[in-house]
Amino acid sequence: MIDLQALRSLVAVERHGSVVAAAESLGFSASAVSQQIKKLERQSRAALLERAGRGVVLTERGRALVERGVRLLADLERVEAMLAADDSPQGTLAVVSFSTATRALFGTVVRRAAEEAPGLRLEVTSVEPADAVRLVAHGDADIAVVHTWNSVPLEIPAHVALEPLCEDEADVVLPAGHRLAARRELERRDLLDETWCSTPRGAICHEALMRLFSAEGALPRIGFTDPDFATHVALADDGAALALVPRLGRPELPSGVVARPLAGERPRRLVSAAYRRTMSASPGVQLVVRLLHEAAAGSSPSAAA
Repeated sequence: MIDLQALRSLVAVERHGSVVAAAESLGFSASAVSQQIKKLERQSRAALLERAGRGVVLTERGRALVERGVRLLADLERVEAMLAADDSPQGTLAVVSFSTATRALFGTVVRRAAEEAPGLRLEVTSVEPADAVRLVAHGDADIAVVHTWNSVPLEIPAHVALEPLCEDEADVVLPAGHRLAARRELERRDLLDETWCSTPRGAICHEALMRLFSAEGALPRIGFTDPDFATHVALADDGAALALVPRLGRPELPSGVVARPLAGERPRRLVSAAYRRTMSASPGVQLVVRLLHEAAAGSSPSAAA
């Protein structure tokens, strides 16, 4: 009979590109993963990996085994979730979320989960939405909280379910003494010559900012790059830059800045929970998703003056 853990190891090598990276993702040593794959090779009487420079690639037999193995492992996960459906949530769920959702939602979610399911433990890590989707899709995380901007779509694999939680709007944060601070909403053309603070290149919020002036045929002038929106607000407070800051998880703004919405189509992002469809019957996943819905409904992102 095929060793399922050995099959998981081979799938992990295909997904992560090396034995070492696969071992890290599975929590095993590289030696253990190599031994598991050698066991599969003995069973299949064929090589499943071959050297490619300093790394490895799957052979044709290895790729065929992974293709069928992924379906087998998904079916097994679906059966395990179905068998557990009548039980109270137990064990550990790996959750990934973007930073502002972690701050805005998960204090409440973790507290409520501990009250309703004492046998369930949540491990929450903040990562970028695209990385979060990849982790869930590959089985390295159980639930993700992600966002997709109206200007920057997020690709979701077919085997991952997406449940909308709330809609979040972003405002321009600018110094209270700025020439535009008294306006109720801001026209994009009036902001073309401003200096901005942005999240790092490649982050989905960076991409949303870069598309802010697409109708004007221009790009924002980025003077500062930092992953933390608190830094963006502090720079606006110092009069050094403007920032596009979402409302979800945004603390009360200091007196030296104001937040103003943009005129026309406003930058919005849809916040959603993502999980593999094979886990839809899992009591732990069902509980956490329900608590996320409730926490998001109570967060009510709104503008701050």
